[in-house]
Amino acid sequence: MSLNSFISTSRKIMRGDAGVDGDAQRIAQLTWLLFLKVYDAKEADWEFHNPAYQPIIPEQLRWRSWAPDRKDGRSKTGEELLTFLNAELFPALKSLPITASTPLSQSVVRAVFEDSNQYMKDGILIRQLVNLIDEIDFEDYADRHAFGEIYETLLKELQSAGSSGEYYTPRAVTDFMIEMINPRLGETVADFAAGTAGFLTSTLKHLDEQVESVEDREAYRSSVYGIEKKPMPYLLGVTNLLLHDVDQPQFIHGNSLERNVRDFKDSEKFDVVTMNPPYGGTEQESVKANFPQAFRSSETADLFIALITYRLKRHGRAGVVLPDGFLFGNDGAKLALKERLLKEFNLHTIIRLPGSVFSPYTPIATNLLFFDNTGTTKETWYYRVDLPEGYKAFSKTRPMLREHLADAAEWWTDRREIEDADGNPKAQRFTADQLIEGGYNLDLCGFPQQTTVVLSPEETIADYKTKRAELDAQIDAKIAQIEALLAVTE
Repeated sequence: MSLNSFISTSRKIMRGDAGVDGDAQRIAQLTWLLFLKVYDAKEADWEFHNPAYQPIIPEQLRWRSWAPDRKDGRSKTGEELLTFLNAELFPALKSLPITASTPLSQSVVRAVFEDSNQYMKDGILIRQLVNLIDEIDFEDYADRHAFGEIYETLLKELQSAGSSGEYYTPRAVTDFMIEMINPRLGETVADFAAGTAGFLTSTLKHLDEQVESVEDREAYRSSVYGIEKKPMPYLLGVTNLLLHDVDQPQFIHGNSLERNVRDFKDSEKFDVVTMNPPYGGTEQESVKANFPQAFRSSETADLFIALITYRLKRHGRAGVVLPDGFLFGNDGAKLALKERLLKEFNLHTIIRLPGSVFSPYTPIATNLLFFDNTGTTKETWYYRVDLPEGYKAFSKTRPMLREHLADAAEWWTDRREIEDADGNPKAQRFTADQLIEGGYNLDLCGFPQQTTVVLSPEETIADYKTKRAELDAQIDAKIAQIEALLAVTE
Protein backbone atom coordinates (compact mmCIF):
# COMPACT_ATOMS: atom_id res chain seq x y z
CA MET A 1 0.00 0.00 0.00
CA SER A 2 1.34 3.41 -0.95
CA LEU A 3 1.76 5.78 1.99
CA ASN A 4 0.86 8.87 -0.03
CA SER A 5 -2.09 7.08 -1.58
CA PHE A 6 -3.52 6.04 1.79
CA ILE A 7 -3.21 9.50 3.33
CA SER A 8 -4.59 11.37 0.33
CA THR A 9 -7.43 8.90 -0.26
CA SER A 10 -8.54 8.87 3.38
CA ARG A 11 -8.46 12.66 3.45
CA LYS A 12 -10.52 12.88 0.26
CA ILE A 13 -13.13 10.46 1.59
CA MET A 14 -13.62 12.31 4.87
CA ARG A 15 -13.64 15.75 3.28
CA GLY A 16 -16.79 14.65 1.49
CA ASP A 17 -18.54 13.92 4.79
CA ALA A 18 -20.49 16.74 6.47
CA GLY A 19 -19.87 15.30 9.93
CA VAL A 20 -16.10 15.73 9.89
CA ASP A 21 -15.03 19.29 10.65
CA GLY A 22 -11.29 19.91 10.26
CA ASP A 23 -8.09 17.93 10.54
CA ALA A 24 -8.41 17.13 14.25
CA GLN A 25 -11.74 15.32 13.76
CA ARG A 26 -10.47 13.65 10.59
CA ILE A 27 -7.50 12.21 12.49
CA ALA A 28 -9.70 11.18 15.43
CA GLN A 29 -12.11 9.36 13.08
CA LEU A 30 -9.31 7.59 11.29
CA THR A 31 -7.47 6.54 14.44
CA TRP A 32 -10.32 4.69 16.18
CA LEU A 33 -10.88 2.75 12.98
CA LEU A 34 -7.16 2.00 12.76
CA PHE A 35 -7.20 0.93 16.41
CA LEU A 36 -9.92 -1.66 15.75
CA LYS A 37 -8.00 -2.97 12.73
CA VAL A 38 -4.76 -3.21 14.70
CA TYR A 39 -6.52 -4.76 17.70
CA ASP A 40 -8.16 -7.37 15.50
CA ALA A 41 -4.77 -8.35 14.09
CA LYS A 42 -3.34 -8.62 17.62
CA GLU A 43 -6.29 -10.78 18.71
CA ALA A 44 -5.68 -13.12 15.80
CA ASP A 45 -2.13 -13.53 17.06
CA TRP A 46 -3.26 -14.09 20.67
CA GLU A 47 -5.82 -16.69 19.57
CA PHE A 48 -3.19 -18.52 17.53
CA HIS A 49 -0.85 -18.82 20.52
CA ASN A 50 -3.61 -19.43 23.09
CA PRO A 51 -6.59 -21.51 21.91
CA ALA A 52 -8.36 -20.68 25.21
CA TYR A 53 -8.27 -16.93 24.55
CA GLN A 54 -11.63 -15.26 25.14
CA PRO A 55 -12.13 -11.89 23.36
CA ILE A 56 -13.66 -9.01 25.30
CA ILE A 57 -15.37 -7.57 22.21
CA PRO A 58 -18.57 -9.46 21.31
CA GLU A 59 -18.09 -11.50 18.15
CA GLN A 60 -20.50 -9.45 16.01
CA LEU A 61 -18.62 -6.25 16.91
CA ARG A 62 -15.10 -7.48 16.09
CA TRP A 63 -13.51 -5.93 13.01
CA ARG A 64 -13.36 -9.27 11.22
CA SER A 65 -17.14 -9.67 11.60
CA TRP A 66 -18.40 -6.39 10.14
CA ALA A 67 -15.59 -4.50 8.38
CA PRO A 68 -14.36 -6.75 5.52
CA ASP A 69 -16.26 -6.38 2.26
CA ARG A 70 -16.53 -9.92 0.95
CA LYS A 71 -18.22 -8.75 -2.24
CA ASP A 72 -21.28 -10.91 -1.55
CA GLY A 73 -23.72 -8.05 -1.10
CA ARG A 74 -24.03 -8.65 2.63
CA SER A 75 -21.49 -6.12 3.90
CA LYS A 76 -22.98 -3.25 5.88
CA THR A 77 -23.01 0.10 4.11
CA GLY A 78 -25.09 3.28 3.95
CA GLU A 79 -27.68 3.76 6.69
CA GLU A 80 -27.26 0.17 7.91
CA LEU A 81 -23.55 0.72 8.62
CA LEU A 82 -24.16 4.14 10.16
CA THR A 83 -26.84 2.74 12.49
CA PHE A 84 -24.60 -0.20 13.42
CA LEU A 85 -21.73 2.08 14.43
CA ASN A 86 -23.81 4.65 16.30
CA ALA A 87 -26.39 2.38 17.95
CA GLU A 88 -24.45 -0.86 18.49
CA LEU A 89 -20.67 -0.64 18.19
CA PHE A 90 -19.95 2.56 20.11
CA PRO A 91 -22.45 2.05 22.97
CA ALA A 92 -21.18 -1.51 23.49
CA LEU A 93 -17.46 -0.66 23.45
CA LYS A 94 -17.97 2.32 25.76
CA SER A 95 -19.63 0.07 28.35
CA LEU A 96 -17.60 -3.16 28.12
CA PRO A 97 -17.63 -4.97 31.50
CA ILE A 98 -14.31 -4.40 33.25
CA THR A 99 -13.21 -5.97 36.55
CA ALA A 100 -10.01 -5.93 38.58
CA SER A 101 -9.01 -9.18 36.89
CA THR A 102 -9.51 -7.93 33.32
CA PRO A 103 -6.13 -7.98 31.53
CA LEU A 104 -4.73 -4.64 30.36
CA SER A 105 -4.77 -5.98 26.82
CA GLN A 106 -8.59 -6.05 27.04
CA SER A 107 -9.50 -3.23 29.42
CA VAL A 108 -7.69 -0.86 27.08
CA VAL A 109 -10.55 -1.23 24.54
CA ARG A 110 -13.09 0.41 26.82
CA ALA A 111 -10.55 3.05 27.90
CA VAL A 112 -9.97 3.94 24.25
CA PHE A 113 -13.65 4.25 23.34
CA GLU A 114 -14.94 5.99 26.46
CA ASP A 115 -13.97 9.36 24.99
CA SER A 116 -13.88 8.53 21.27
CA ASN A 117 -16.48 9.81 18.81
CA GLN A 118 -17.95 8.63 15.52
CA TYR A 119 -18.13 11.85 13.51
CA MET A 120 -19.06 10.68 10.01
CA LYS A 121 -22.67 10.93 8.83
CA ASP A 122 -22.49 9.28 5.41
CA GLY A 123 -22.57 5.48 5.66
CA ILE A 124 -21.37 5.03 2.07
CA LEU A 125 -18.27 7.16 2.73
CA ILE A 126 -17.66 5.22 5.96
CA ARG A 127 -17.73 1.99 3.94
CA GLN A 128 -15.15 3.44 1.55
CA LEU A 129 -12.88 4.40 4.47
CA VAL A 130 -13.32 1.00 6.16
CA ASN A 131 -12.45 -0.76 2.90
CA LEU A 132 -9.31 1.36 2.56
CA ILE A 133 -8.14 0.44 6.06
CA ASP A 134 -9.09 -3.21 5.65
CA GLU A 135 -6.73 -3.51 2.70
CA ILE A 136 -3.80 -3.38 5.13
CA ASP A 137 -2.49 -6.93 5.57
CA PHE A 138 -0.54 -7.35 8.79
CA GLU A 139 0.75 -10.71 7.61
CA ASP A 140 2.61 -8.96 4.83
CA TYR A 141 5.91 -7.34 5.83
CA ALA A 142 5.66 -4.57 3.24
CA ASP A 143 2.17 -3.65 4.45
CA ARG A 144 3.27 -3.67 8.12
CA HIS A 145 6.19 -1.39 7.26
CA ALA A 146 3.93 0.91 5.23
CA PHE A 147 1.43 1.05 8.10
CA GLY A 148 4.19 2.16 10.47
CA GLU A 149 4.95 5.02 8.09
CA ILE A 150 1.26 5.84 7.77
CA TYR A 151 0.94 6.01 11.54
CA GLU A 152 4.03 8.19 11.94
CA THR A 153 2.63 10.54 9.29
CA LEU A 154 -0.65 10.80 11.21
CA LEU A 155 1.24 11.78 14.33
CA LYS A 156 3.18 14.44 12.45
CA GLU A 157 -0.02 15.82 10.99
CA LEU A 158 -1.21 16.52 14.52
CA GLN A 159 1.27 19.39 14.52
CA SER A 160 -0.92 21.29 12.07
CA ALA A 161 -4.25 20.22 13.59
CA GLY A 162 -4.67 23.23 15.85
CA SER A 163 -4.03 22.65 19.56
CA SER A 164 -3.59 18.93 18.93
CA GLY A 165 0.00 19.68 17.97
CA GLU A 166 1.00 19.50 21.62
CA TYR A 167 0.76 15.72 21.44
CA TYR A 168 3.63 15.14 19.04
CA THR A 169 7.33 15.58 19.81
CA PRO A 170 9.54 15.34 16.71
CA ARG A 171 11.00 11.86 16.38
CA ALA A 172 14.50 13.31 16.05
CA VAL A 173 14.18 14.76 19.55
CA THR A 174 12.71 11.66 21.22
CA ASP A 175 15.28 9.35 19.61
CA PHE A 176 18.17 11.64 20.59
CA MET A 177 17.04 11.90 24.21
CA ILE A 178 16.57 8.15 24.55
CA GLU A 179 19.96 7.47 23.01
CA MET A 180 21.64 9.84 25.47
CA ILE A 181 19.83 8.40 28.50
CA ASN A 182 20.42 4.85 27.23
CA PRO A 183 17.75 2.77 29.05
CA ARG A 184 18.62 -0.90 29.51
CA LEU A 185 16.44 -4.01 29.53
CA GLY A 186 15.11 -4.55 33.02
CA GLU A 187 14.73 -0.83 33.71
CA THR A 188 11.35 0.89 33.84
CA VAL A 189 10.75 3.96 31.66
CA ALA A 190 7.87 6.39 32.25
CA ASP A 191 6.23 9.38 30.58
CA PHE A 192 3.63 11.17 32.71
CA ALA A 193 2.19 13.21 29.82
CA ALA A 194 2.75 10.60 27.16
CA GLY A 195 0.69 12.02 24.30
CA THR A 196 0.94 9.60 21.38
CA ALA A 197 3.66 7.57 23.17
CA GLY A 198 6.55 8.98 21.13
CA PHE A 199 9.10 8.74 23.95
CA LEU A 200 7.88 5.26 24.87
CA THR A 201 8.13 3.91 21.33
CA SER A 202 11.59 5.47 20.92
CA THR A 203 12.48 3.60 24.12
CA LEU A 204 11.09 0.36 22.71
CA LYS A 205 13.09 0.77 19.52
CA HIS A 206 16.21 1.31 21.62
CA LEU A 207 15.48 -1.73 23.82
CA ASP A 208 14.60 -3.97 20.88
CA GLU A 209 18.26 -4.02 19.87
CA GLN A 210 19.09 -5.55 23.27
CA VAL A 211 16.63 -8.47 23.02
CA GLU A 212 18.39 -11.82 22.73
CA SER A 213 16.04 -14.28 24.47
CA VAL A 214 12.40 -14.98 25.34
CA GLU A 215 13.03 -13.51 28.79
CA ASP A 216 14.44 -10.38 27.19
CA ARG A 217 11.31 -10.05 25.05
CA GLU A 218 9.12 -10.22 28.16
CA ALA A 219 11.25 -7.54 29.83
CA TYR A 220 10.88 -5.43 26.67
CA ARG A 221 7.09 -5.66 26.78
CA SER A 222 6.86 -4.57 30.43
CA SER A 223 9.46 -1.80 30.30
CA VAL A 224 7.34 1.27 29.52
CA TYR A 225 4.60 3.10 31.40
CA GLY A 226 2.58 6.10 30.30
CA ILE A 227 -0.28 8.37 31.38
CA GLU A 228 -2.21 10.64 29.02
CA LYS A 229 -5.04 12.97 29.95
CA LYS A 230 -6.65 13.76 26.60
CA PRO A 231 -8.69 11.18 24.66
CA MET A 232 -7.34 11.49 21.12
CA PRO A 233 -3.63 11.22 21.94
CA TYR A 234 -4.47 8.40 24.35
CA LEU A 235 -6.10 6.47 21.51
CA LEU A 236 -3.11 7.15 19.28
CA GLY A 237 -0.68 6.16 22.02
CA VAL A 238 -2.35 2.84 22.83
CA THR A 239 -2.43 1.91 19.15
CA ASN A 240 1.21 2.91 18.85
CA LEU A 241 2.21 0.57 21.70
CA LEU A 242 0.19 -2.32 20.26
CA LEU A 243 2.01 -1.80 16.97
CA HIS A 244 5.30 -2.09 18.85
CA ASP A 245 4.39 -5.53 20.20
CA VAL A 246 3.36 -4.39 23.70
CA ASP A 247 0.37 -6.68 24.24
CA GLN A 248 -0.47 -5.40 27.73
CA PRO A 249 0.17 -1.66 27.43
CA GLN A 250 0.63 0.03 30.79
CA PHE A 251 -0.86 3.19 29.36
CA ILE A 252 -3.34 4.97 31.61
CA HIS A 253 -6.05 7.42 30.56
CA GLY A 254 -5.90 10.04 33.29
CA ASN A 255 -4.17 13.05 34.80
CA SER A 256 -0.88 12.16 36.47
CA LEU A 257 -1.01 15.36 38.54
CA GLU A 258 -4.17 14.35 40.40
CA ARG A 259 -2.38 12.44 43.16
CA ASN A 260 -0.50 13.85 46.13
CA VAL A 261 3.20 13.54 45.33
CA ARG A 262 3.99 12.69 48.96
CA ASP A 263 2.02 9.44 48.65
CA PHE A 264 4.16 7.71 46.02
CA LYS A 265 5.89 4.57 47.27
CA ASP A 266 9.28 3.32 46.09
CA SER A 267 7.49 0.65 44.03
CA GLU A 268 5.80 3.45 42.06
CA LYS A 269 9.05 5.11 41.04
CA PHE A 270 10.96 4.61 37.78
CA ASP A 271 14.51 4.13 36.58
CA VAL A 272 14.03 6.55 33.69
CA VAL A 273 11.58 9.39 33.03
CA THR A 274 11.48 11.08 29.63
CA MET A 275 8.78 13.51 28.63
CA ASN A 276 7.69 16.73 26.96
CA PRO A 277 5.22 18.14 29.49
CA PRO A 278 2.51 20.48 28.23
CA TYR A 279 3.38 24.10 28.90
CA GLY A 280 1.30 27.23 28.83
CA GLY A 281 -1.57 25.36 30.50
CA THR A 282 -3.00 25.65 33.98
CA GLU A 283 -4.43 23.26 36.56
CA GLN A 284 -7.17 23.69 39.14
CA GLU A 285 -6.28 24.67 42.71
CA SER A 286 -7.23 21.16 43.87
CA VAL A 287 -4.48 19.74 41.62
CA LYS A 288 -1.90 22.27 42.80
CA ALA A 289 -2.69 21.19 46.38
CA ASN A 290 -1.08 17.82 45.57
CA PHE A 291 2.31 19.54 45.70
CA PRO A 292 4.26 21.25 48.49
CA GLN A 293 3.51 24.96 48.73
CA ALA A 294 6.88 25.96 47.26
CA PHE A 295 6.20 24.04 44.01
CA ARG A 296 2.60 25.12 43.38
CA SER A 297 2.64 26.89 40.05
CA SER A 298 0.27 28.33 37.48
CA GLU A 299 2.46 26.71 34.78
CA THR A 300 1.68 23.05 34.09
CA ALA A 301 5.25 22.24 33.06
CA ASP A 302 6.51 23.29 36.51
CA LEU A 303 4.16 20.83 38.19
CA PHE A 304 5.44 18.01 35.97
CA ILE A 305 9.05 18.82 36.87
CA ALA A 306 8.09 18.58 40.54
CA LEU A 307 6.29 15.28 39.85
CA ILE A 308 9.37 13.79 38.18
CA THR A 309 11.51 14.56 41.21
CA TYR A 310 9.10 12.56 43.37
CA ARG A 311 8.82 9.59 41.00
CA LEU A 312 12.45 9.08 39.98
CA LYS A 313 14.23 6.19 41.66
CA ARG A 314 17.49 6.65 43.48
CA HIS A 315 20.16 6.64 40.72
CA GLY A 316 17.36 7.15 38.17
CA ARG A 317 17.79 9.32 35.07
CA ALA A 318 15.49 11.91 33.49
CA GLY A 319 15.29 13.90 30.27
CA VAL A 320 12.69 16.66 29.87
CA VAL A 321 11.73 19.14 27.14
CA LEU A 322 11.13 22.59 28.65
CA PRO A 323 10.57 26.11 27.28
CA ASP A 324 13.03 28.96 27.84
CA GLY A 325 10.66 30.40 30.43
CA PHE A 326 11.70 27.73 32.92
CA LEU A 327 15.38 28.59 32.53
CA PHE A 328 15.07 32.31 33.27
CA GLY A 329 11.84 32.30 35.29
CA ASN A 330 12.18 33.88 38.73
CA ASP A 331 8.77 33.31 40.28
CA GLY A 332 8.66 31.32 43.50
CA ALA A 333 7.86 27.88 42.07
CA LYS A 334 10.47 28.02 39.32
CA LEU A 335 13.17 29.19 41.71
CA ALA A 336 12.25 26.45 44.19
CA LEU A 337 12.31 23.79 41.48
CA LYS A 338 15.66 24.93 40.09
CA GLU A 339 17.08 24.96 43.61
CA ARG A 340 15.84 21.39 44.08
CA LEU A 341 17.38 20.27 40.78
CA LEU A 342 20.75 21.76 41.69
CA LYS A 343 20.90 20.87 45.39
CA GLU A 344 19.08 17.52 45.52
CA PHE A 345 19.59 16.17 42.00
CA ASN A 346 22.41 16.21 39.46
CA LEU A 347 21.40 18.60 36.67
CA HIS A 348 24.31 17.69 34.43
CA THR A 349 23.29 18.79 30.91
CA ILE A 350 21.14 21.39 29.16
CA ILE A 351 20.82 21.13 25.36
CA ARG A 352 19.45 24.31 23.80
CA LEU A 353 17.34 23.87 20.66
CA PRO A 354 16.50 26.40 17.93
CA GLY A 355 13.12 28.06 18.37
CA SER A 356 11.59 26.45 15.28
CA VAL A 357 12.03 22.78 16.26
CA PHE A 358 8.31 22.44 17.08
CA SER A 359 7.17 24.48 14.08
CA PRO A 360 4.49 24.92 12.85
CA TYR A 361 2.79 24.27 16.20
CA THR A 362 4.83 26.74 18.23
CA PRO A 363 7.91 28.95 17.76
CA ILE A 364 8.66 28.90 21.50
CA ALA A 365 12.34 28.08 22.11
CA THR A 366 12.82 24.78 23.92
CA ASN A 367 15.57 23.02 25.83
CA LEU A 368 16.42 19.46 26.81
CA LEU A 369 17.24 19.14 30.50
CA PHE A 370 19.00 15.97 31.67
CA PHE A 371 19.36 15.16 35.35
CA ASP A 372 19.72 12.14 37.61
CA ASN A 373 19.03 11.19 41.20
CA THR A 374 22.62 10.44 42.21
CA GLY A 375 23.36 13.43 44.47
CA THR A 376 23.85 17.15 44.25
CA THR A 377 24.93 18.95 41.09
CA LYS A 378 28.65 19.64 40.80
CA GLU A 379 28.60 21.14 37.30
CA THR A 380 26.14 21.72 34.45
CA TRP A 381 27.16 21.54 30.82
CA TYR A 382 25.38 23.53 28.11
CA TYR A 383 25.39 22.71 24.41
CA ARG A 384 23.71 24.89 21.79
CA VAL A 385 22.24 23.20 18.70
CA ASP A 386 22.35 25.62 15.78
CA LEU A 387 20.25 25.54 12.64
CA PRO A 388 21.84 23.53 9.81
CA GLU A 389 23.66 25.48 7.14
CA GLY A 390 21.20 26.93 4.64
CA TYR A 391 18.24 26.81 7.08
CA LYS A 392 16.49 29.94 8.31
CA ALA A 393 14.16 27.81 10.43
CA PHE A 394 12.78 24.31 10.72
CA SER A 395 9.30 23.85 9.28
CA LYS A 396 6.71 21.22 8.43
CA THR A 397 8.39 20.59 5.09
CA ARG A 398 11.93 20.87 6.52
CA PRO A 399 11.68 19.35 10.01
CA MET A 400 14.52 18.62 12.39
CA LEU A 401 16.13 15.27 11.57
CA ARG A 402 18.22 13.02 13.78
CA GLU A 403 21.30 13.94 11.74
CA HIS A 404 20.90 17.55 12.87
CA LEU A 405 21.70 16.35 16.40
CA ALA A 406 24.71 14.26 15.39
CA ASP A 407 27.23 16.87 16.60
CA ALA A 408 25.45 17.11 19.94
CA ALA A 409 25.57 13.32 20.32
CA GLU A 410 29.30 13.29 19.54
CA TRP A 411 29.92 16.11 22.02
CA TRP A 412 27.93 14.23 24.70
CA THR A 413 30.64 11.57 25.00
CA ASP A 414 33.56 14.01 24.61
CA ARG A 415 32.60 17.16 26.49
CA ARG A 416 34.60 20.30 25.96
CA GLU A 417 33.94 24.02 25.81
CA ILE A 418 33.40 25.31 22.26
CA GLU A 419 33.16 28.77 20.77
CA ASP A 420 31.48 29.46 17.45
CA ALA A 421 33.06 31.44 14.61
CA ASP A 422 31.90 34.72 16.16
CA GLY A 423 33.38 33.92 19.54
CA ASN A 424 30.07 33.09 21.22
CA PRO A 425 29.95 30.04 23.54
CA LYS A 426 28.42 27.00 21.81
CA ALA A 427 29.31 24.59 24.63
CA GLN A 428 30.15 25.76 28.12
CA ARG A 429 30.49 24.41 31.66
CA PHE A 430 29.21 26.11 34.81
CA THR A 431 29.68 25.00 38.39
CA ALA A 432 26.60 24.61 40.57
CA ASP A 433 27.91 27.44 42.76
CA GLN A 434 28.01 29.76 39.75
CA LEU A 435 24.39 28.94 38.88
CA ILE A 436 23.23 29.37 42.47
CA GLU A 437 25.12 32.66 42.92
CA GLY A 438 23.55 33.84 39.65
CA GLY A 439 20.10 33.56 41.19
CA TYR A 440 19.29 30.18 39.58
CA ASN A 441 19.24 31.72 36.12
CA LEU A 442 19.78 28.78 33.74
CA ASP A 443 19.32 30.88 30.61
CA LEU A 444 22.98 30.62 29.59
CA CYS A 445 24.96 29.71 26.47
CA GLY A 446 22.18 31.13 24.31
CA PHE A 447 21.62 31.94 20.68
CA PRO A 448 23.40 35.12 19.59
CA GLN A 449 21.51 35.59 16.35
CA GLN A 450 18.31 37.60 16.25
CA THR A 451 15.49 36.16 14.18
CA THR A 452 12.07 37.51 13.25
CA VAL A 453 9.28 34.97 13.35
CA VAL A 454 5.89 35.62 11.75
CA LEU A 455 3.28 33.69 13.70
CA SER A 456 0.00 32.24 12.53
CA PRO A 457 -3.11 33.09 14.60
CA GLU A 458 -2.93 29.67 16.29
CA GLU A 459 0.77 30.10 17.09
CA THR A 460 0.15 33.62 18.41
CA ILE A 461 -2.52 32.30 20.79
CA ALA A 462 -0.26 29.47 22.01
CA ASP A 463 2.63 31.91 22.56
CA TYR A 464 0.30 34.32 24.39
CA LYS A 465 -1.01 31.55 26.69
CA THR A 466 2.52 30.53 27.66
CA LYS A 467 3.60 34.10 28.41
CA ARG A 468 0.35 34.80 30.27
CA ALA A 469 0.87 31.71 32.46
CA GLU A 470 4.38 32.91 33.29
CA LEU A 471 3.08 36.39 34.21
CA ASP A 472 0.24 34.87 36.26
CA ALA A 473 2.78 32.84 38.19
CA GLN A 474 4.86 35.95 38.92
CA ILE A 475 1.74 37.85 40.05
CA ASP A 476 0.67 34.93 42.28
CA ALA A 477 4.12 34.90 43.87
CA LYS A 478 3.97 38.65 44.60
CA ILE A 479 0.47 38.35 46.07
CA ALA A 480 1.67 35.50 48.28
CA GLN A 481 4.54 37.70 49.52
CA ILE A 482 2.16 40.57 50.28
CA GLU A 483 -0.26 38.26 52.10
CA ALA A 484 2.62 36.89 54.14
CA LEU A 485 3.69 40.42 55.12
CA LEU A 486 0.12 41.34 56.05
CA ALA A 487 -0.15 38.23 58.18
CA VAL A 488 2.97 39.26 60.08
CA THR A 489 1.70 42.79 60.79
CA GLU A 490 -1.77 41.73 61.92
